[in-house]
Amino acid sequence: MIRLFRAALLLLTLAGWPLPTLSQDIAPIQQVLQDNRDLIEASSRRTIQPAIDAIRDSDLDAAPLVLEKWEAREMWQRKADGHFFYAEEVDRDTLDVFDFATAESIGQFPDDDFDQLKPNSGIRALIASALVRFQLGDPDPARRMAALTALARNGNESHLPILRDAIEDETDPAIRAQKERLERLLTISFGATDEVRVAAMDHFRGDLGVDVRAALNPILATRTMVVAGDSPPGDINVARELRPGSDALSEEAAYALLVSNGMAPARLTPQDQRNALSANLADGAVGGVPVGDLSTTEARDRAYEGLVLAGLAPPAATGEEVEAALEAHTFYDQYAEPSATVTDGAREVLRSIERKVGLHQFLDLTLDALSLASIYFLAAIGLAITFGVMGVINMAHGEFIMMGAYTGYVVQQIVPDYTVSIIIAIPCAFAVTFAAGVAMERLVIRWLYHRPLETLLATFGISIALQQIAKNIFGTQARPLTSPGWLDGALVFNDVVGISYIRIAIFVLALIFLGFILFLMKKTRLGLETRAVTQNRNMAASMGINPDRVNMLTFGLGSGIAGIAGVAIGLYAKVTSELGQDYIVASFMTVVVGGVGNIWGTLLGATMIGFLQKGIEWFNPSNTLAAQTYMIIFIIIFIQFRPRGIIALKGRAAGD
Repeated sequence: MIRLFRAALLLLTLAGWPLPTLSQDIAPIQQVLQDNRDLIEASSRRTIQPAIDAIRDSDLDAAPLVLEKWEAREMWQRKADGHFFYAEEVDRDTLDVFDFATAESIGQFPDDDFDQLKPNSGIRALIASALVRFQLGDPDPARRMAALTALARNGNESHLPILRDAIEDETDPAIRAQKERLERLLTISFGATDEVRVAAMDHFRGDLGVDVRAALNPILATRTMVVAGDSPPGDINVARELRPGSDALSEEAAYALLVSNGMAPARLTPQDQRNALSANLADGAVGGVPVGDLSTTEARDRAYEGLVLAGLAPPAATGEEVEAALEAHTFYDQYAEPSATVTDGAREVLRSIERKVGLHQFLDLTLDALSLASIYFLAAIGLAITFGVMGVINMAHGEFIMMGAYTGYVVQQIVPDYTVSIIIAIPCAFAVTFAAGVAMERLVIRWLYHRPLETLLATFGISIALQQIAKNIFGTQARPLTSPGWLDGALVFNDVVGISYIRIAIFVLALIFLGFILFLMKKTRLGLETRAVTQNRNMAASMGINPDRVNMLTFGLGSGIAGIAGVAIGLYAKVTSELGQDYIVASFMTVVVGGVGNIWGTLLGATMIGFLQKGIEWFNPSNTLAAQTYMIIFIIIFIQFRPRGIIALKGRAAGD
């Protein structure tokens, strides 16, 4: 059936009948396409621009549609008369063909009657540039913003007048500001005069946008050049002169530049020289030099020169010739930008930006340090209570953090709403780890008071056992503890400073717990008894306080707080059986540095360690293990000078 249809269509064409859906009067957009038919058919990136410009500048309503379909490779040319249409494939052999002028279907035809236009990536980029003119004035703000985004990536000189015209017609203040910013950025690279380009740069003094640095850095890009004589040419923009052998340019790199420019022969290495001399040994001599005389460098050089003159070896430079060649030439970095006015302006603006970037990097580092300090505070506050009151070195404290994180994971499996599950997980984690802490104190710790070594070994064994139990229950793979959707993303102040919402939530949680612990210790009977036992256990017992009960509740409280810390830490860290091991050392350091048994000391200790770790990582960002090592060394030194910590414990127990 399709073959009969094609045959009938061909007979109609040969008989001179007008083709279906082709009007006798050619539409204006079709006329533009026919006027540029040869260029479109040739489809060469070097010659296609006039055809694209003709469509873009035709001011016809159909022009954007033509460019969009052409770029999308949906434009077809009818073989019978060369007219252009856009089409959609109905099936493997049939096209639904549309007229550009009316955007209406003219029918379905066999695809053999049409040729598909398949512009390459270069031509498609040119078409996309032409489309910007229409997209920047699109009624839809989202499409205008999308056009600006595309223009920021691939803008060129031809877009400047289009962008300036679009600014005048823009009614949305935010989009207008974005257009003005992009116009200045393009002016930096493609402005008509040096003064115009420098004026555009001045608008960005102290601007922290990455796009500004992306526009300015290429202007200051350099390449190393060499010229014979004592100085660079006077008509070029020189960034700096270079001395071979300096940090900026080694002698090897300098001479390699001479060789690559054909200004000196390749360097003669001792091995190459020996190979050439050995290969040309004849009648007890090489290059006219007796073999017995080749014991010196000068004789070997003369022999090699003789081989070069005889055509038996390639020309090569000796050490003295290399030095002479380096002395006879001047090396310098040359700006790719020919105008010194423009490079001076770019350098000055970049300096102002770098100063501001440095300040904001410090602010960003401060936020990171505060965030890390809040994590360490949450992890250590429970240990500060148990260690300060009971003097017990609990090596299983990290496993209580791990248990809290796994409790949060289990709750999320039951309650799929992440916000509700986190709210439920916090008291559940406290209850689970509180019970585990009380059980541990009743079964193990109470029998080992005043025996620190045995306590350390026992809790270390419990730590290993708890890790293995977690592996048996949950496996070795990391389990996800998903944060609520409202904690996704980050609070971004600019292109330099930002902090994730999860970190902010943990920081707020740390402040809440600080207030809770202070209230507990200052305003409740348990806090009063805890402080009494901390300062003088015997005196507290003589006043009717049960130290054994206080120890039990205190250990349970510290363990419960560690469980809540586990839920918070699990929101951004991998929940595995080894989770607690990542924080146990930092927790002990926080407690010892801050002052054993003191809440404010724990806060100051966490802050000090957080800032110290982030500061060391800033100086050595590629090696976090080395940063942790340096931090531990610093803390050891600190303890030598202040063994009781930042805030020393007061009372008779302080002297124990």
